[in-house]
Amino acid sequence: MQVGLLMFPTDTAIQPVPLACAAEERGFESLWFPEHSHIPVSRRTPWGGRRDAPPLPEYYWRTHDQFVALAAIAAVTTTLRLGTGVTLVAQRDPIWLAKEVASLDVVSGGRLLFGIGYGWNREEMAHHGVRYTERRAVVREKVLAMKALWTEDEASFSGEHVNFDASWSWPKPVQRPHPPIVLGGGPGPRTFGDIVEFCDGWMPIHGRYDIVEQIPALHRVAEAAGRDPASIELGVYSAPRDVESLERLAAAGVARVLIQLPSLPADEVLPRLDRYAPLVERFGG
Repeated sequence: MQVGLLMFPTDTAIQPVPLACAAEERGFESLWFPEHSHIPVSRRTPWGGRRDAPPLPEYYWRTHDQFVALAAIAAVTTTLRLGTGVTLVAQRDPIWLAKEVASLDVVSGGRLLFGIGYGWNREEMAHHGVRYTERRAVVREKVLAMKALWTEDEASFSGEHVNFDASWSWPKPVQRPHPPIVLGGGPGPRTFGDIVEFCDGWMPIHGRYDIVEQIPALHRVAEAAGRDPASIELGVYSAPRDVESLERLAAAGVARVLIQLPSLPADEVLPRLDRYAPLVERFGG
């Protein structure tokens, strides 16, 4: 089981380049950055879309551009894998996003892990012209359209939300047919159906439900669709840090866990990397 890291990269925290160098030096497998384009001040949608959620932390509206930060990391590392954790696909133009993903995969030498999500902030989506109730359908079409752009010399797509005529788009990703697509989302028939149809992995957030107990349901959906459940990689976002919990996840077939770092300066973040490094030695071999 690989051990990676995630952090909201902000202007007030340790910057992406020194963080990535420190992570690679300590043997962490990957570093993942979330994204939000902006946070509307109205704050009508509670954090995560959950009732009675605490106030939204400031780091949500201070994040660097995800792909700019990861490209900077790619230039100063050689083994560290680069994760988008997650890209809000519904809010992005799929033609440009396909090129960003492919370009980052090329300049990093095939180290990109493409984490995607549906999104939860209704106001943020609305500013991008996306209806909350349509976000799942929009994500599905945009991912399918990007797959066409990554794998076909003359790609086209015709759908309800995405349409373009036969087009050329290069570079193609180094990883074939494309970087692994990992969906972050709560368990349920629709999420599992999307994972089985157009994703390579599932990475839910720890703590909201028992992830291990949900794995058989995902496997049943895959089998019903004629897909080998073993072809779906399992990961855990914001994983626990105690050995007992991590051993349970490893025994259940989880291939990657991400330990969340606070968005703080280097003198507060780097000691945490030193504390978590033994987990790499224990599980990452």
